[in-house]
Amino acid sequence: MKPLSASSAVKSNPQSGLANPQSLMFDYPKQYDVIVAGGGHAGCEAALTCARMGMSTLLLTINLDTIAQMSCNPAIGGLAKGHLVREIDALGGEMARVTDRTTINFRMLNTRKGPAVRAPRAQCDKKAYQFAFKQVLERQPNLDVKQALVTGILTENQRTTGVTTSTDVRYFAKAVILCAGTFLNGVIHIGLESFPAGRAGELPSVELSENLRSLGFAIGRLKTGTPPRLNARTIDFSRVVEHPPDPQPGRFSHTDAGAPLGRIPCYITYTNQRTAEVIRKNLDRSPLFSGKIKGTGVRYCPSIEDKVVRFPEKESHHIFLEPEGLNTEEIYVNGASTSLPYDVQIEIIRSIRGLEDAEIMRPGYAIEYDFAFPTQIKATLETKAVEGLYFAGQINGTSGYEEAAAQGLMAGINAALKLRGEPPFFLDRSEAYIGVLVDDLVTRGTQEPYRMFTSRAEYRLLLRQDNADLRLTRHGYRFGLVQEDFFRSVEEKRAAIDSELKRLPTVHDGASSLFQLLKRPEITYADLKSRFPDKVRSLPEDTEKQIELEAKYDGYINRQRQQIERFQKMESQTLPSSMDYSAVKGLRREAVEKLTQVQPRSIGQASRISGVSPADVSVLIVWLKKSRL
Repeated sequence: MKPLSASSAVKSNPQSGLANPQSLMFDYPKQYDVIVAGGGHAGCEAALTCARMGMSTLLLTINLDTIAQMSCNPAIGGLAKGHLVREIDALGGEMARVTDRTTINFRMLNTRKGPAVRAPRAQCDKKAYQFAFKQVLERQPNLDVKQALVTGILTENQRTTGVTTSTDVRYFAKAVILCAGTFLNGVIHIGLESFPAGRAGELPSVELSENLRSLGFAIGRLKTGTPPRLNARTIDFSRVVEHPPDPQPGRFSHTDAGAPLGRIPCYITYTNQRTAEVIRKNLDRSPLFSGKIKGTGVRYCPSIEDKVVRFPEKESHHIFLEPEGLNTEEIYVNGASTSLPYDVQIEIIRSIRGLEDAEIMRPGYAIEYDFAFPTQIKATLETKAVEGLYFAGQINGTSGYEEAAAQGLMAGINAALKLRGEPPFFLDRSEAYIGVLVDDLVTRGTQEPYRMFTSRAEYRLLLRQDNADLRLTRHGYRFGLVQEDFFRSVEEKRAAIDSELKRLPTVHDGASSLFQLLKRPEITYADLKSRFPDKVRSLPEDTEKQIELEAKYDGYINRQRQQIERFQKMESQTLPSSMDYSAVKGLRREAVEKLTQVQPRSIGQASRISGVSPADVSVLIVWLKKSRL
């Protein structure tokens, strides 16, 4: 589309579709390959990815001072989320590196459980993380960063051509990645009072939400929340339990991104019956229970009032007191998310051991926002309705920084590949948690904020956080997102692991091979080196750990690999795009509707659609065989 001159362009009203002759649009003179709308965790990864893949990229964000803002807890990782961050890093994303440089409390979770569910988690310095990410963006070649509120998507013949902003500027690009977070028609609730906002203190994006509806997108409503922040000087830490970081700080990035900022403890305390009584007597003032909030909330991260109502038999609930940084006294009260009135929040907080005199610096609140049902996007995260328009992050119904960043990375890769004229990039469920995330969204959709769990992955013993580099680095290198020296080091590590796993079964100590000895729970690779120094190689620690895990879980791993072979056979049976399922005889009406909506890429994806039965899948397999004769 050729840009209009400022003198001939008029501003359109996305809500009415009428032109407003009172306001002239200015067409920004620079043309971009990609525009990323939104500077949260999805937008940051998307913008960096596109720029690093050689695309001329523009990142537009409402406020330059809140780029990469940690709107909720200043923590990265956790169960399954830590897996996502390690995968983002292996693919060449930035989140892990910034986290490592700004960590103030690192813990490896589930260390007493199996390796599939162990996960890293880091408490970060909130402002340090934000400004570190901002610096990376500002210094990235091929990337312009500007402050603007995007109000609409420009289209021509069902293809995006750019965006409009609230300052009457039109920016043009070949692709747009929309990463709107909670800003789409956002409304904050504190008690029975509510006001428009994308985050506390920031404007919502109302016009953009209406614009998406006008483009034909089905829009839903979700809700999330945040707890109060307390002044650390008013907390009695002698009455709470210290939760120290790991003795040896770990890291997320597979490369050395720098030392953590510090090592400070978090703390644990508990609610009690008095807390519950305060909540119960004020439920009539809760927007959640009065019916004022209509959006669906996060099932796995309920508010404190929701927990008290849903679990009346529980006498207490964990409360984690987590510092927001080294240069602030603010404490994040993890486990006490609430939208009750301010006076009730004070009463709740002061009913908790150690917080009897605590002062709230910021009240908790709930926020409702619009999202687009994710079955409207392809596995590339490009929308089906508008070519060149991609959705990433909370606009697709997810919750969490890590889920958002993973989507931003994938959208960025695919937008760049499309503009290069190259095939799209998919990760399937057997390759990565990112593959599970995207497949769940585009195949099954969501009616509530989606959160990643290890239980969502069928092959989680192979998708461990400790082997993300071995699984995914080759992809990042292929796209130019991973440096040559790191890629070579990963390939050398892979070769050393494969070589040793082939050699150990051939080396014997009496009746047993060293591989059989290593399978025993009580024996480590270090034990073998100590007992058989002339028979066991000395390798880098992470390489030795991979060999040890492969040996100890050999039977389970082989079983999962066999399952993956069957899975990939189903995935290899591809279905035509834009297929007319109503013409396939034998499919039930519900299956036709669901298959038409999702347009699955393969028989495997079709089998995972809710409402498509095994009998429907059999019909598709028969149809596919006949169509190829």
